[in-house]
Amino acid sequence: MNLESLANLGEIVGAAAVVASLLYLAVQVRQGTRAQRTENYARALDRLSAVQSALGQDPELSLIYSRGVQDPSRLTALEKIRFTWTAYEAFDAFEFMFQTHQTGELPDEVWRRWSTTIAWWLSFPGVQVWWQHRPAGFTDSFTQYVESVLADNPTDAGVNRRWEAFLADNPGKVPAADRPATGSPQP
Repeated sequence: MNLESLANLGEIVGAAAVVASLLYLAVQVRQGTRAQRTENYARALDRLSAVQSALGQDPELSLIYSRGVQDPSRLTALEKIRFTWTAYEAFDAFEFMFQTHQTGELPDEVWRRWSTTIAWWLSFPGVQVWWQHRPAGFTDSFTQYVESVLADNPTDAGVNRRWEAFLADNPGKVPAADRPATGSPQP
């Protein structure tokens, strides 16, 4: 084997090493992207879980929020502040999910589930009033999204009737037409 053959062999081995390195890098990037998606969703769920936990563990806050979503005018100034901060926590998490979906980091199926939940919350008169009078804004894109949901009002009336029946201890009295189909998103 002469020097020229060794040089050609070296180039082939070097090219193969570069290809192998690129393939390895592609696999690592793909795994990193999956991990980032999972991490983003976990962060959003942690934020919503904190709101739900606060509402579940603090009877006073739960009562304030329950009254606030129906009619914030029934709340004192201090209760309106607590209602506002709780609503901000939830909508901050919704905005984070919206943004991660916009960048492709939140799967469509997961976003459809949460967009249904957002629409459900926005169907409450007190949440609509809060949204119109909130003291600080959200990103332009999320604000436009919420405004379009409010304008379209895509909430399934059956969802609200099921919720009201549940609160009234009458879940068995929900008409069959208002019951969710198997596998449909549940806010």
